Amino acid sequence: MEYTYQYSWILPFLLLPVPMLIGMGLLLFPTATKNLRRIWAFPSIFLLSLVMILSVYFSIYQINRSSIYQYVWAWTINNDFSLEFGHLIDPLTSIMLILITTVGIMVLFYSDNYMSHDQGYLRFFAYMSFFNTSMLGLVTSSNLIQIYIFWELVGMCSYLLIGFWFTRPIAATACQKAFVTNRVGDFGLLLGILGLYWITGSFEFRDLVEILNNLIYNNEVNFLVLTLCAFLLFAGAVAKSAQFPLHVWLPDAMEGPTPISALIHAATMVAAGIFLVARLLPLFLIIPYIMNFISLIGIITVLLGATLALAQKDIKRGLAYSTMSQLGYMMLALGMGSYRAALFHLITHAYSKALLFLGSGSVIHSMEAIVGYSPDKSQNMVLMGGLKKHVPLTKIAFLVGTLSLCGVPPLACFWSKDEILNDSWLYSPSFAIIACCTAGFTAFYMFRIYLLTFEGHLNVNCQNYSGQKSSSFYSISLWGKEVPQKKNFRLLTMNFRLLTMNNNERTSFFWNKTYYEIDSNGKNMIRPFITIPHFGPQKTFSYPHESDDTMLFSMFVLGLFTLLIGVVGIPFSQEGAALDILSKLLNPSINLLHPNSNDSFDWYEFVTNASFSVSIAFLGIFIASVLYKPLYSSLKHWNLLNLFVKRGPNRILWDKIIYVIYDWSYNRGYIDAFYTISLIQGIRGLAELTHFFDRRIIDGIINGFGLTSFFFGEGIKYVGVGRISSYLLLYFVFVLIFVLIFYFFKP
Repeated sequence: MEYTYQYSWILPFLLLPVPMLIGMGLLLFPTATKNLRRIWAFPSIFLLSLVMILSVYFSIYQINRSSIYQYVWAWTINNDFSLEFGHLIDPLTSIMLILITTVGIMVLFYSDNYMSHDQGYLRFFAYMSFFNTSMLGLVTSSNLIQIYIFWELVGMCSYLLIGFWFTRPIAATACQKAFVTNRVGDFGLLLGILGLYWITGSFEFRDLVEILNNLIYNNEVNFLVLTLCAFLLFAGAVAKSAQFPLHVWLPDAMEGPTPISALIHAATMVAAGIFLVARLLPLFLIIPYIMNFISLIGIITVLLGATLALAQKDIKRGLAYSTMSQLGYMMLALGMGSYRAALFHLITHAYSKALLFLGSGSVIHSMEAIVGYSPDKSQNMVLMGGLKKHVPLTKIAFLVGTLSLCGVPPLACFWSKDEILNDSWLYSPSFAIIACCTAGFTAFYMFRIYLLTFEGHLNVNCQNYSGQKSSSFYSISLWGKEVPQKKNFRLLTMNFRLLTMNNNERTSFFWNKTYYEIDSNGKNMIRPFITIPHFGPQKTFSYPHESDDTMLFSMFVLGLFTLLIGVVGIPFSQEGAALDILSKLLNPSINLLHPNSNDSFDWYEFVTNASFSVSIAFLGIFIASVLYKPLYSSLKHWNLLNLFVKRGPNRILWDKIIYVIYDWSYNRGYIDAFYTISLIQGIRGLAELTHFFDRRIIDGIINGFGLTSFFFGEGIKYVGVGRISSYLLLYFVFVLIFVLIFYFFKP
């Protein structure tokens, strides 16, 4: 096994040939590369599968042997300075490797079909493979400077993928916003790394804690400087994991393709901040106040993310704020010292949220067949409803992910979130109350998303979307015109004669299975079916329809993970010892709240605490059902709320409360507006003031001297005319002036 470990450094670089070969192919053989573009999904998935197999192999060995492997080599040596690069395989690395590879494989498999219509298909897989390379390099890094290099590469890939459809102004703005916001945290991270090196003289994780302990023991370090360095290190994690107050980039990042949201902004890249704090947790433990600050930021993010998700109309942005809130739970657990609970929730949330994002992509995919390619319409939950009849498998997958995130047993997130809630009572009752209330909010807004999307009736009004003929309900081409395939495909889509139908006819149209031929402009929009050559008829339906098999397969596998992954942390007991896999992998681990991980497990206490958390979840689900589940039998245009709140003063007060909450949530807590006024407009105002000072004051003084010299020269020109009479006149004038001065001002 030690011999195998020596080659573990190759894990991050196995995927690197894919983007390199795609780039070379587009440069040297562009036509052939584009014509054979579908084959590039296979090497991407195959190489990532190899990395997954090796990661599982290393994890099994660590569970059995509790071993940690690290190998470093000198990159540069100059006098007393030595920069080493290397790789580290330990339990934390193993967890992240398995998480990145398993979710990544499913997302790539899903993307092959989801992005098949897009002419940026090759560019997408090149970016995704390079992102996976960067992420794998980050989690296997053995020192801070190496982490920072891969940290920036991950940020660069995120920038490229968020702005994948960069011809859309809103996508271009979103990637710039993500880039600038992360630069704030990354600059803090860089300063923290340099400050820590200035104090300790080392970048290596294995040396930092030991050196700092010796410095503190000998009273040779300034605690204020050390605390500032720790705060700056944490700033990098705050930006990357969308913690308050640098969370504003995450909802806008949903402008990228949905598979990117599933992989980067739910399971991997946003988890990099959690990984960094977990990696540096032994260092944070010896620095006063920093752990309390981490837990405070975590609980603020938990509550803020949940409240901002309550009234979102865009399905992906609702899930984005949910991700923000769940990342806050993880940060809260790390701040409390509950290392195991934080990593457990990182695992369960990654699979559940990836399933939800892929499910939302399937919904968006089906809605585009109705409204055309328009994110503000195909992602708007207000325009959805009744989709359970037409996308039943997607509905089941989305429901599983929703129940898991709500904390309903025995699904994955129940076990991890319940552990964080229990630990919060031991740490701070006030934090525990906020965390439990947020758990109820989570159940509410997640079931709100589910009910608005799948229950009731479809709310689309075709008249709103059929103003003119449109042959494209896909993304904007970025690589030129697509060459239509010459096979005899059956092209069926939306009938634009809907314009002449009345409302009843339009409504019935969406529920029947009548097919209509598209116009000539749409015949070039051919979406291949799967990566394997497919020679059957191609179908594009005109009503909401289920996704293709490759997309459903990815959701099915992630659904199995969501159902079963909680087993790795369930505290089975035998002879009074906890035998859950996660504890064995993390043993010995950093867990301040539960330092003795081998103590017997109290099932009675667990069931009591779990009953409380599950009750909160079901209360949130019930309230969502009351507000968003109409009664179509006798109260066709009313909801259950009218049965409990009658008209009168109480209803007016209730409406005011609802409006306040809605405005707070829909307007993102006014935080974006505050940043716009205080930062963007403030900086622009300062720039305009500086520009005015530069042009009017600085340039004015210089120009004033120039004009003075010019006029003085012009005046002298008329004096020197070459006439003696003029010179004598000037002479007598000056003599007269001096005589007058002397006469009137003599002492």
